[in-house]
Amino acid sequence: MAEEQNRHIIRAVAPGSIAEQLSLAPGDELVRINGKKINDVFDYHYLTNEEYLTLIVRKSSGEEWELEIEKEYEDDLGISFMEGLMDKYRSCRNKCIFCFIDQMPPGMRETLYFKDDDARLSFLQGNYITLTNMGEEDVKRICFYKLSPINISVHTMNPELRCKMLNNRFAGEALEKIKKFFNAGITMNAQIVLCKGINDGRELDYSIGELEKFLPLMESVSIVPAGKTKYRDGLFPLSDFSKEDAEAVLLQIFDWQEKLLARHGTRFVHASDEWFFMAGHPVPPAKYYEGFGQLENGVGMVRLLMDETEEALASLRGDNREMELSMATGVLAAPVLEGILADIRKKFPNITVHLYPVINHFFGEEITVAGLVTGQDIIGQLKGKPLGDFLCLPSVMVRPQERDFLDDYTIKDVETTLQTRVRIVKSDGVSLVRAVTQPFVEEEGENL
Repeated sequence: MAEEQNRHIIRAVAPGSIAEQLSLAPGDELVRINGKKINDVFDYHYLTNEEYLTLIVRKSSGEEWELEIEKEYEDDLGISFMEGLMDKYRSCRNKCIFCFIDQMPPGMRETLYFKDDDARLSFLQGNYITLTNMGEEDVKRICFYKLSPINISVHTMNPELRCKMLNNRFAGEALEKIKKFFNAGITMNAQIVLCKGINDGRELDYSIGELEKFLPLMESVSIVPAGKTKYRDGLFPLSDFSKEDAEAVLLQIFDWQEKLLARHGTRFVHASDEWFFMAGHPVPPAKYYEGFGQLENGVGMVRLLMDETEEALASLRGDNREMELSMATGVLAAPVLEGILADIRKKFPNITVHLYPVINHFFGEEITVAGLVTGQDIIGQLKGKPLGDFLCLPSVMVRPQERDFLDDYTIKDVETTLQTRVRIVKSDGVSLVRAVTQPFVEEEGENL
């Protein structure tokens, strides 16, 4: 049964690739490489990084081929598989007190309720993992293959507290794997989801101090506030961070950064952008973020967008072109976008942009990020409002292929109901400036 579930069926073959030259095709099965069985994508990439390969392939007809390949060391074969990991995804074994998926309303698509905690996705997609469902064999393979970096959801370095926060009696001892990765020379990044009165204050000091011991292989730590939806009935009671709380967290982080910069030449620990907004603190300059290594956790995204738009605008010559359009975003990003749009109007005074911060009624008003805005909230709050020739929406709101929002409303639903075209805008400054200053030509394939 296990063998049947771990078959590596080819989904696609890249044109002009080695696999195409060998007449491999979708539906064929990769059985072995150099006589070795492939467990997952780790094994596949390691085994194919050789100059001489012998593949055993079972054709869709059932015929088995033995193929000998001579190639450059790191040349890719050009194969993608039905299972992206070449194995089943591992689900999370924890029940974290702040888990966002536990705060989802009922009746949403099934994939939104899946909790992944798979180490392989840390390397392939940058996901953060808790280490709790990683066995010793997994640790050995990571160290053997020298896979880096691994992104770790630490939350606290206090083993006892970590067990309570993750509701997993093995969560504390899982922290020992950090030492093993450190000893094996594996680079790491960490994140701490901060919960008021639980892992903040002295506990945060302790966690940062412990993580400092793993420098320089532990490259960065992000501090992110726990997100709360209105669907928390029966869940652990989480308190809100006030403006004063956010100021205190920032001061604590600034203090650590000053000491770490003196000791190690790096600020090491970074606050996500939400803390600056909550505290009413200006966003730091780009140099502060030391290369923007934690963008996926919302660390420095606002600064990067501001700098990119400033650079994009500087390359343009202003004129009197006339356009009217609209833009919707989450409440958090609205003040930043208002400032950017004001700069655009200085160069293009006849461009009118109606900016609409969308209040998140679907998940609750405490959720302010653009990526969790739903189609029904956009429709409900923009209906009857001036929209101009088209409506700009950030790409983080929709799934690229399905062209739908978290609530399964589609771009087409929004266009039909609001009677306007929707322009999807990537999350960079060049795309934003282009979306606001250039006419929308649908044939260009600007939508995802």
